Amino acid sequence: GRRMNEEEFAYLYQKADLLEVGKAADQVRQRRFPDNSATFIIDRNINYTNICSCGCKFCAFYRKPEDTDAYVIDTNTLYAKIEEALQLGATQLMIQGGLNESLTIEFFEQMFRGIKARYDITIHSLTAPEITFIARNSNLTVRETLLRLQAAGLDSLPGGGAEVLHDEVRSQISPNKIKSREWLDVMRKAHEIGMKTTATMMMGSIDRPEHRLHHLREIRKLQDETGGFRAFIVWTYQPGHNELMGNKMSSLLYLKFLALARLYLDNFDHIQGSWVTQG
Repeated sequence: GRRMNEEEFAYLYQKADLLEVGKAADQVRQRRFPDNSATFIIDRNINYTNICSCGCKFCAFYRKPEDTDAYVIDTNTLYAKIEEALQLGATQLMIQGGLNESLTIEFFEQMFRGIKARYDITIHSLTAPEITFIARNSNLTVRETLLRLQAAGLDSLPGGGAEVLHDEVRSQISPNKIKSREWLDVMRKAHEIGMKTTATMMMGSIDRPEHRLHHLREIRKLQDETGGFRAFIVWTYQPGHNELMGNKMSSLLYLKFLALARLYLDNFDHIQGSWVTQG
């Protein structure tokens, strides 16, 4: 059939029955994967530092450099975490952290080279805000940063730091983080050098349906241009222990949006779920 437009998405989001939308999404999935398969990845999320200058209002993770529980991971701890993951069947690492001004690109090159020299594992790591920060902190362009990290062993980029790709939302929940166009530009540049990425969304903080639709429109447009996104992953905002607080989104709304994303993102092969937040 033809491509879903924004008006149809908005109508279905407001009016459609969850079970009917879910059934339609499942039909799309079965057309794409007629063997009726669903897959998963065993990976480990490793945080290399919790020191961050960004100060996002929804974040309960970041610390200031002077905080007693602030850290930068040491090599022995990093390798121990990787070995634990491998023993459990992991095939991928998601290494992420805060925007720590003491860490330039050499830290990440050394870390990735050390991992690749020791372990047969995919490095799916560093979000667009981290890439942009590393570039600025190391006096490099984003492209130069990506090429150097790729040469050191970085395989692909996760979609974190997108939150909702609408600056009306970003200006309130993460005013110090890169703007929507910068996130999209990092992804575009990664795709241009042959590096695959994922696209993500954190929904349910202060964003409204029109913001979420704008987010989907932007990533669908970029996917039309580059074809570099492997998957789309959406998770819900988790209130508590942060400045933003607020309420948790219902599971029914999450499932409805997930189904509509499958229908709208007709150029994405995979729609993923986040085990950490939705599992």
